[in-house]
Formats: sequence, structure tokens, C-alpha cells
Amino acid sequence: MCKESVSFAVAHVYILYSKKLDRYYIGSTALNVEERLAQHNSVQMATATTSRGQPWELVLVLKCTSRLQAQRVEGHIKRMKSRVYLQNLQQYDTLRAKLLARYAIQDS
Repeated sequence: MCKESVSFAVAHVYILYSKKLDRYYIGSTALNVEERLAQHNSVQMATATTSRGQPWELVLVLKCTSRLQAQRVEGHIKRMKSRVYLQNLQQYDTLRAKLLARYAIQDS
């Protein structure tokens, strides 16, 4: 699993993988990522869309500087609709850096 440094981040984009479904799930959160993973794997989430894929494993975390950046990065990844793209994000630091830079929020 590849985790970017998570200190001082306002929000995160995370990618989960379910061996049971052989599928990925992309999400963003302002919560602690480990807590969010626990929610996805919780019995209390039985009606959630991720419940069928339990247990989920965390395969990638991207640290974002704002909730807006996290939402934009999440949207970009979802629009790609590509398993290969998700695998490349996990593998290549430069691809992750370019993605975060593309959606960086500039201070006014």
C-alpha cells in the first residue's frame, strides 16, 4: 500500500480495493483515513454501497491541502474509469504528484 504523508492535510483522497468483488472504490474525506476505512468495513454500513465488497483494503491515500482539491482529484480519478490508471497511480510517484499539482488550490 502506498500512503502519502498524511500530517497537516485538510482532506484525503483514498482508494480501496475489494478482493471479494475485484473492484476499486474511490472516495475523499476530511476524516482520518483509517477511521473512514473502518466505517466502510463496519457492520453498521450494511446498507451502504460498499457493504457488498467487505472487507475493503486501503491501497492508496493522497494528501490534499483542501476539501475542494480532494473533491476535484476524486472526480478526476472517477472520470478516468480505468483500472490501469488506478494501478499506475499506486505505482508511480510522479503521476500522483502531477495529479495533485493539476488541482492545487492557489492562494489568492
